[in-house]
Formats: sequence, C-alpha cells, structure tokens
Amino acid sequence: MLGIVTVHKRVLRLMGNRFEISVVSDDEHWAHKCIDAAVEEISRIEKLLTTFSDDSQTNQVNRNAGVQPIKVDREVYELVERALKISGLTQGAFDISYGGIDKSLWNFDLSMTALPDPEVARESVRLINYNNVILDEGDCTIFLKEEGMRIGFGGIGKGYAADKARALLQNLGVTSGIVNAAGDLVTWGTQPNGKPWTIAIADPDKSITPFSTLNISNMAIATSGNYEKYVMIGGRKYSHTIDPKTGLPVTGIKSVSIISPSAELADAMATPVMVMGVRVGLDLINQLKQIACIVIDDNNQIHCSKNINIKN
Repeated sequence: MLGIVTVHKRVLRLMGNRFEISVVSDDEHWAHKCIDAAVEEISRIEKLLTTFSDDSQTNQVNRNAGVQPIKVDREVYELVERALKISGLTQGAFDISYGGIDKSLWNFDLSMTALPDPEVARESVRLINYNNVILDEGDCTIFLKEEGMRIGFGGIGKGYAADKARALLQNLGVTSGIVNAAGDLVTWGTQPNGKPWTIAIADPDKSITPFSTLNISNMAIATSGNYEKYVMIGGRKYSHTIDPKTGLPVTGIKSVSIISPSAELADAMATPVMVMGVRVGLDLINQLKQIACIVIDDNNQIHCSKNINIKN
C-alpha cells in the first residue's frame, strides 16, 4: 500500500561495523525489500574481503605470502589495483599491506604508558610495503613477495561496500537514499521534502555535537579521527592511526573529513591525510579533482581545501 513519501531506515551490524541504510519511498514494503538486497550485497563483499574468515580470498592471499600468487575474483583484483594507486598517490601513507604490523606494540588502552622505542616501532612495520604487492592482470592473481606480509581492507572496504550498495539500490529504482557505513557514507537524491541531504561534521572534542553542516547530496563523506580511540602519554594525545613508515601513532590532527563522489575514495583518503599532516595532506587534496577536505588540528583550528564551503 502506498503512503506518504518518507525515509525507511534499517540499522545493523555488517563488516564488524554499524551500517545504516536509508531509502526514500512511499511504499514501505518495497523500500524494505530494496534494503534486504543492499544488505545481501554488503554481506557478499564482506565474505570476499574479511580477514576474520579462513576461506576469504584475502586470507588465501595472506596465507600464501612469499609462497605463490593466488587467483582472486576480478572485483577483488581491481579493488587492490585501485588501492595500490592510492598508495602511490599518498607515497605510502595509505597501504593495504598494513596487516603485517606487529599488533603486540599497540593496545590503545590505559595500560599503555609509553611509546615503543623508535627502532622497535620501525621493525614492527618492516613488512608494510605496497610495492611488494604484485599483481598479474592476465592471470588475475595477487602475490605478496615477503613471507608474513598481510593485506587488509580496513581503510577502503567500508567505502567500497557503501558505493556498491548505492549502485544496487539505484538499479532497483531507489531515487533517493543514504548508505552509512560506520561514518563513511554516500547519499543520492534528496530528502522527502525535496531539500538536499545535509551532513553534520562532528566536533572532535564532543563526538555527539556537530560543529558544522554541509550539503552533500549525490556525494560521499568519510571521517577519520583520533577522538574515539587514542592514548594519552606525557600529556599528549596519540591517535590509533599508525604511520606505516615509522610504526608510531600520528599526532597533530584530531579529525579529517573527505568529501568526494565515491565513498571508496573518501574512505581511502581520510587516513593518509591524517598521516601526512595538515600542510602536505591539504596540498595533495588541492591537486585532485572532485575531492574536498576538512581538517581539525590538535589546537581546534579548522583547515579546508580550496573548494569547500562550510556553514556554521
């Protein structure tokens, strides 16, 4: 039965994160059938990319590091290929081979009272090197050169899943909606009242309180921040984001929000900007087309890329 045009929402846990899928429609039954299909698509992607299941393609590649190339689905191959391009672009600040990091050094909880020795930290990231992820397009294989190397999609997978869910919903005829993958979200169309979707940018010191809103209809946004997981050492806040070159946590930035047409790209660029720092990070974003950035530094200063308009 048709009713009033409204937002039909579902919140659920997928890919180890909170997903919220919203569909604008005047038909509640149809909207929920569409959401079912989107959930199925995200679950399919999770099975391919997860490192928590022995038989996922990711883990097959990881198990054979230093041994042999592994044939993967074209979809996984192309995602890795795009990830490696972003690694090149960010000079390794984004790197899907981060899975090889020695986790024993980092437990961002109260028991951590000192940073590890720089030499020990550097040794912990020894296996992180995107140049050692070898692709063979003809055979559709991925080979990790060094034994012990591991790839993971924590920095790009949620955004990719959000884009794929949006494409599927649009193909089903959903003209307006939002897929929110734990804060990496993509929107299309308009709200039921015809106004654009607006997104609140969280204040890093009060993650519930927004400091600004942005119109982002038909765009994606991803935020990486140190306000949810960090450690205080010697009065200084250290983010849970690790610099893949040094093995030490990044400092200086509280949050980075990236806006672009693709959730995958927004997701993948948020962390490297944190690693690169305000000046270098914004300089890179300013050279790229169709991508914008808001950075909040440790002194609560807001820095924006050239092409952005914030409404306070």
